[in-house]
Amino acid sequence: MEQQVSNPKWEAKVSTRLANASGDQIWPFLEDFFGIHKYFPSLATSYGIHGSNGEINSVRYCEGFSIPSQENTNKDLIISWSKEKLIAIDPIEKSLSYEMVDSNIGFNSYISTIKIISKNPLIPGDEEYDGQRVCVIEWSFSVDPVEGWRLEDLVKKYEVGLQKMAQKMEDVLSN
Repeated sequence: MEQQVSNPKWEAKVSTRLANASGDQIWPFLEDFFGIHKYFPSLATSYGIHGSNGEINSVRYCEGFSIPSQENTNKDLIISWSKEKLIAIDPIEKSLSYEMVDSNIGFNSYISTIKIISKNPLIPGDEEYDGQRVCVIEWSFSVDPVEGWRLEDLVKKYEVGLQKMAQKMEDVLSN
């Protein structure tokens, strides 16, 4: 009997804190499934291609330059794209999960969850840190290993992207 050898999934989790922002203030940015490009720095656009925004099984199309496409073997500026399906959303727990259903970036079996972490049980999504309210956003993912990449490089892209996304959200709230 032949045995199949499978590579373990790459799994990682990154998080960032937003100063002076509550989970209730940040959740509307995150639950706008079709509008992630408004806050995620490397996405040029995102929009719905199936279903209604925030509805389970709705699908968005995302386009950007952060992760090289598999077609981009000589690192020319080729647009990376993906189609992502919303598979879970919980406004009470302030979390959403989606899976990548098609792309040109080499991700297979990709599932991701973005959520606001609640540290203070009395104020969901909020915690006190040096006398200030802060909100913690956590982004986790599970994906089959990507040819030509190291997990550490992918995690770094998520860390930088999440920090920049949080900064954009803070900027919107302060204006």
